[in-house]
Amino acid sequence: MITAAYVEGDRLRISVRGHETFTDQLVADGGADTAASPTELFVGALAACIGFYGERYMRRHGLDPAGLTVTCGFEWAENPHRVGAIDVTVDAPALTADRREAFMAVVERCTIHNTLQAPPAVRIKVAATRAAVA
Repeated sequence: MITAAYVEGDRLRISVRGHETFTDQLVADGGADTAASPTELFVGALAACIGFYGERYMRRHGLDPAGLTVTCGFEWAENPHRVGAIDVTVDAPALTADRREAFMAVVERCTIHNTLQAPPAVRIKVAATRAAVA
């Protein structure tokens, strides 16, 4: 299970298998900018997933993954408010020309990219909690 719990202001703690990270909002959006925003973590997860698939491919084919970098930029869309586009650049200095097409096929099929291509059902429920004391 993954849990996001309120800390203070707009800051939340995300706990996963004993690991913790935090989110916050930009100062311009009312936060304290003490951590990446949830949207930045979302786009960062895509970058990390592409990077993971890329480095595994490179090592499997005897290529040095040192210097492998995945950079993402994103644009907002409205109605509803969401990430509307993500631009991804993969820099793999040791990638050879004869491996480029196969490498691209692998990184385009990372788990997060596949999930974005075929979105999961998201089922949100509000848990019953005890009534606040007035």
